[in-house]
Amino acid sequence: MELSVKPKDSIKGEIKVPGDKSISHRAVIFGALARGVTKVHGFLPGEDTWRTVECFRKMGIDIQREQDLVVIEGKGLKGLQEPEDVLDAGNSGTTARLLMGLLAGNPFYSVITGDLSLKKRPMDRVVEPLKKMGAVVYGRQGANLLPLTVMGGNLKGIDYLSPVASAQVKSALLLAGLYAQGTTAVTEPYLSRDHTERMMKHFGINIKKGENRVEVEGFPEIEGKKIEVPGDFSSAAYFMVAASLLPGSSLRILKVGVNPTRTGLLEVLKEMGANITLEKERIENEEPVADIKIGYAPLKGVEIKGDVIPRLIDEIPVLAVAASLAEGETVIREASELRVKESDRIDTMEKELKKMGAKIRGLPDGLVIEGTGELKGAVCESHGDHRIAMAAAVAGLAARGETIIKGSDCINISFPEFPKTLKSL
Repeated sequence: MELSVKPKDSIKGEIKVPGDKSISHRAVIFGALARGVTKVHGFLPGEDTWRTVECFRKMGIDIQREQDLVVIEGKGLKGLQEPEDVLDAGNSGTTARLLMGLLAGNPFYSVITGDLSLKKRPMDRVVEPLKKMGAVVYGRQGANLLPLTVMGGNLKGIDYLSPVASAQVKSALLLAGLYAQGTTAVTEPYLSRDHTERMMKHFGINIKKGENRVEVEGFPEIEGKKIEVPGDFSSAAYFMVAASLLPGSSLRILKVGVNPTRTGLLEVLKEMGANITLEKERIENEEPVADIKIGYAPLKGVEIKGDVIPRLIDEIPVLAVAASLAEGETVIREASELRVKESDRIDTMEKELKKMGAKIRGLPDGLVIEGTGELKGAVCESHGDHRIAMAAAVAGLAARGETIIKGSDCINISFPEFPKTLKSL
């Protein structure tokens, strides 16, 4: 599938973006572990999130969809059944890694696999601490690569010092901690996304939080809840950057999740000179939500590193597009995590933006981008990575001439309505 993008002078109007992918995954997980009905409004109907739904259906959980509503009949912590078939996470690292934590606590046999891309992504960062809790895991390359076999049950809590700031690692261990004797604690070098902690609080689970640290006690009672999923900040990011780059633009994105562990891009764009404001700020289901208003502003290059990196790791591809059109040099460091995403996003962004005339150079842990002030249309490859495809589309809006993105069907992973929304502005 190909996506054709033609340049636009400006974008104006109001839009909504799909439900937050991270929160949608977790809503299904905690809804399944709770007793009774959980109703999820605004669920993201993307390929990744449906992988999570299908995995829980294979473990005996009834999940129904009614338009934008997902209804989950939870059976409690001990209500999951041994799956009769392999659990296929597809392209979703969140599904695979969070399910490993969950399965580690359940006394049955299970196998998790994924697509060709996911089978190349490292799993030992989750597997090793789960083994310390008492889980038995077998798999390729010493249980580093999918498919993985999990023999769960009889876990004990640990106090884990994570070498990386990773919401997936932290969440997997907290989910395992729900089934562990005693306390499970995770400390990170920087605070990663905290959607799991916030949803635990929403479901009444007693957690304790300190600076870059969270702990949970095993075997809580969990009751079903109603959940309103806000718009996905990562999906909004493409339009935030587009409106910042195109002169005369004025855009409002409604009901977006603005969790501070996710909004590093806001800080960086403002440092670059962007015209962005938050309106109608409020809290829904423990998550901060706001409308985001963006107008055009000339951008300048900046240096990006340190604790902001985990808070904008998924937005770096589209941030590289902004940097290509900014004045001066942008340097991104301490982002080696980009190399183990759906694609090696350092290599793929360097390759695709160079086709469009960008001055961009990859580093072992980031990128150096010299703003040229202009891009030209090109034929780009998605590399099977939804964020590369959408970043290339934003570049196409600001480029001279038509841009074609090949393999754009991967956009369905997180934002099926992206092409339609793009054309509506």
